[in-house]
Order: sequence, then C-alpha cells, then structure tokens
Amino acid sequence: MDAALIAGILIALLAVFTVLRSIRIVPQARAGNVERLGRYSRTLGPGLNFLIPWVDRVKPLIDLREQVVSFKPQPVITEDNLVVDIDTVLYFQVTDPRAAAYEIANFIQGVEQLTVTTLRNVVGGMDLEKTLTSRDTINSQLRGVLDEATGKWGIRVNRVEIKAIDPPKSIKEAMEKQMRAERDKRAAILTAEGFRQSQILTAEGEKQSAILRAEGDRTAAILKAEGQSQAIDEVFQAVHRNDPDPQLLAYQYLQVLPQLAQGSGNTFWVIPSEVTSALQGVSRAFTESLPRSPATREVTETKSSAKEEAAIAAKAAEDAIADAEETGPRSLGPGTAATDALSGLGNARPQPAEALREPRPDES
Repeated sequence: MDAALIAGILIALLAVFTVLRSIRIVPQARAGNVERLGRYSRTLGPGLNFLIPWVDRVKPLIDLREQVVSFKPQPVITEDNLVVDIDTVLYFQVTDPRAAAYEIANFIQGVEQLTVTTLRNVVGGMDLEKTLTSRDTINSQLRGVLDEATGKWGIRVNRVEIKAIDPPKSIKEAMEKQMRAERDKRAAILTAEGFRQSQILTAEGEKQSAILRAEGDRTAAILKAEGQSQAIDEVFQAVHRNDPDPQLLAYQYLQVLPQLAQGSGNTFWVIPSEVTSALQGVSRAFTESLPRSPATREVTETKSSAKEEAAIAAKAAEDAIADAEETGPRSLGPGTAATDALSGLGNARPQPAEALREPRPDES
C-alpha cells in the first residue's frame, strides 16, 4: 500500500513537471531560441509558448531593446605620433536573435574589438588638432564600418559617440600655454583696436575744433576788416565833405612829429625831407589872411593873443626851416631848437580866421 502510494505521487510529480516544461512564457522585448534535439528549431516571441517536453530546449533570452555599452579608454596613435586615450560609447540593438546567438559567440566583445580597430584606423590618419575638432567625422566613419560589419550578426549599430579624448600631460600643458597665448593675443589686439579708435576719435574732434576755431577767426577777421573799412570810409567821406586845405593837413602832419621825439628811448631821430614843406605850409597858414567864415565871426576878443601866438609859431617855424635847410637830416633830442619849435607848433592850435586877419573899418 505504501509502495503504490509513493509510485502514484512520483507519477503525479512527473506529470506536473512535464507540463511545466511544455509551457514557456517570454517577456516583452525578449526573444528565445529553441533547440530541438540540439538543433535550432525556432525563436520564441513574447507571450505564452508551448514546447515538447524533454525534446525542446530554450537558450537564454536575448534582449531586443536598444543597449548602451561604454568601452574603456583605448590608446590610439595619431598621424603626428602622439598617443591619445579615446573613450567611446556604443548604441546598438539586436534585430535577429538567431544570428546574434549562432553567428558570433559573444557579440558584445566582437563589437568592442571592432570599434577599437576601426577607431585606430580612422584616427591614425589625423593629427591631434584635427582629431580634437573632428568628432562628428570620426563618429560617422565608426558607425558606417560597425553597421556594415555587424549586420550579419543580427545587430544594428545606431550611434557611436566619442566620450573623451585625453592627450598626454605634456601636450595638455602645451595646449594650455597656446590657449593662454591666443587669449593674450586677442586681448592685445582688442586693446590696440580700442586705442586706435580712441586716437581716431580724438583726432577727429581736434580737427573739427580746429576747423570751427579757424572759421571763427576768419569770421572775426572779416568783421574786423569790414569795421575798419567802414571806419576808413566814414573818415574819408567826412574829410571830403569838409574839403580840408593843404595847410590843415600840413599842420596835422607836424603835430605828430613832437610825439615821436618825446619817447624815452628815442635818442636818434631823422628829420624827413618833407618837414620843410610842411613847415612852410604851416607858416603860410598862420601868416596869410584866411577868408571870412561864418564860424569865426563870433570870436573877436582873442585877436591880439592869437596874433601874438601865431607870430611866435611862425618865427619858430622859419627858424626850424632855416636850420633844416643848412644841416640836412640830423639827430634830434629833447631840448634842441628844432624839437622845441616842433613842440610849439604842435601845441599851437589853429585860431579862427577872424582872429588872424586885420579888422575892417566897417567892423570896428
């Protein structure tokens, strides 16, 4: 009885175990290869799958999602014989579980080695500077080579990214010095440009200032010249309206001569030749009778004094003329006879014509 019970229990357990082996549930985005009697039979998809117990065997499931694999830095020699360490990241996806399981033993290792060899071929044809600045070119070349090589493995390489490029320490220091020199150069250029612009603006300002100042000076000179021209014209018109005679002009000429001799530094003075004719004109102006003028009719009380002053001035003028004719041009100083005569003539004012002429019988 006990042996029959034990046999029944064993048969039941065997049946349950057989049923469990005939059923296989595959998760989503997974795939399993089935081998029947050691030979590939089919690939199980996600969901419930039935197998033949003790005949079919399911190999480890393969992940069909996109996977990311980061490879350790690999030393690569550039075209200019510099060793750099390049760290890459690979994005791939299994598209054929059968090929991924039976075409290559370990597709992860195969992709890594293929990436390293391809990377060395690509970077070996570039110098360091081009390698550092051509990451997109390297990525596209790596992706093309890997996608073509891994296609028969049932793998599609989506992206290949270079995560880091580490040159040697000495190269880093040299690059830092070069970068610092470039920045100093740009700073010096910007400073020079700023100073140049400042100098240009300053020169432009000075130019405009000089132009405006010159225009102001020109306008002032023009206005001053116009004023002097108007003043001269007014004097000229006034002189011609009053019609002065030669005796008045000669008297004005001689009136200026004593002022030239009165200066403290005038120790030598040359008498011009025209002074004799001027003295003669003044002498005639004081000695000859002037025509009667309405402006001089009212002056009658200064006749005697005017006559005396005119006589004295005429006498001094005649002496000065005689002295000038005998000696010619010579030096005059303060205190000489000629200087005193000229000073007397300068101080003597022309008297009205009424005071210089003889009184008429009808006026007495």
